[in-house]
Amino acid sequence: MMSSCNFFSLDTPNDPNNPSLGSVSQNASRTQVQNLVTGLESRHRDYLFTVTMLYGTMGRELWYLNASDPRWQTDWLGMNGRQATANMFGYLNTYQQPYFAIRQAQTVIDAVSNTNTFTTEEKNAVSGFAKTLMAYQYLIVAMGQYDNGIRIDVKDVQNPGPFLPLAESFTQIKRILDEGNTELSGAGTGNFPLRLTSGFTGNGFGTIAGLRQLNRAIAARLAVYRQDWQGALDAVTASFYSATGSLEAGPAHTFGAPPDTFNPLFFVKNANVSTMMVVHPSVLRDTIAGDARVRAKFFRRTAPVSVTSDGTPLAGLYQDNRFALNTSEVKFFRNEELVLIAAEANAQLNKTTEAVAAINRIRTAAGIGNYTGATTKDALIDEILFQRRYSLWAEPWGHRWVDLRRYDRLNAANVDVTIDRGTIFRQLARPQAEINWDEYVKTR
Repeated sequence: MMSSCNFFSLDTPNDPNNPSLGSVSQNASRTQVQNLVTGLESRHRDYLFTVTMLYGTMGRELWYLNASDPRWQTDWLGMNGRQATANMFGYLNTYQQPYFAIRQAQTVIDAVSNTNTFTTEEKNAVSGFAKTLMAYQYLIVAMGQYDNGIRIDVKDVQNPGPFLPLAESFTQIKRILDEGNTELSGAGTGNFPLRLTSGFTGNGFGTIAGLRQLNRAIAARLAVYRQDWQGALDAVTASFYSATGSLEAGPAHTFGAPPDTFNPLFFVKNANVSTMMVVHPSVLRDTIAGDARVRAKFFRRTAPVSVTSDGTPLAGLYQDNRFALNTSEVKFFRNEELVLIAAEANAQLNKTTEAVAAINRIRTAAGIGNYTGATTKDALIDEILFQRRYSLWAEPWGHRWVDLRRYDRLNAANVDVTIDRGTIFRQLARPQAEINWDEYVKTR
């Protein structure tokens, strides 16, 4: 933290559209709290590019090829023995940006808690919303840092709390989610009291009920990471899960032309460029014939994007096909993941019939027919991880990397590094600024 990039600092602008912390700490107006909530939504998406590209690279879902700077390949792939140290190029946004969003969420909570311009129900709604997004952002950091643990207590930027081990971090994130859910349950009914983007309102999450369902969806994801299988099923039931509804249903990050920002995952199809996110060859190699997800998500270029780093040529013939425009929204949680969570939790609880039914919902949507394999727990988990690989490909979370790690499968049998001659990473390094801060605290 003793650097120009203080991970827990929040910008303190003075213009009326972005009020300073001092101006909102006591009796903030509705307009001021609205601005803070809008700022939270904006910060909530700032992780998107780096987490998608870096976590996706580490799970070999994709390559982010960039001829302008070979470090996108050499560092992120761990080429020729490179390690994920604190000097790794370009990884800090997986840490900084979530904490900026967490600090923004805390400012929203403090502002709405210390004003008389909102009813009790409205305060609960705003605080519950902020805690829901806060928990999501903590999980992003935890997915990158993993065994390093993370800081949860960052309310006082001059006296942040200690790093907590992963299991305890998960426990604290669950607490924040549960607090948010309790507050949303005390927020009445109807619409959220402040303006949200169409990523929420246009997808059914502009209401109190919708936000509670989102909160429980995140709780279901967390429960799977904690191996709380019944807790996962309980959370799925309370979420926006639908066994028969659209697998695409879910909230989204929105984008637009300046002064907004464009979708950072959009690349023009067939563009003659040397910078591109491409589908990893192993993903293409392992597909099932006729899988509709392949046709929908992967676009075959007329010529590959090629770069050479450390003497190793890398070429991608398929690029992302999901976004039509540079202003297309990006879903950050979808019903398809909830169906897969239900499949996994049921399989782990030996509820074979329910697990297979959920698997078949995914398979039939992909056009590859019902599951006909073995129904042992291990066989079902293998199948579920395979389906997650294609259903959740390159979503802004790095699911493949996360999934292989939590099942202790981060190895050469599951992560193909034969082409890029890279390294299989388990986690990212704790930022040097954090190490410096803790050393400083010992001496002050």
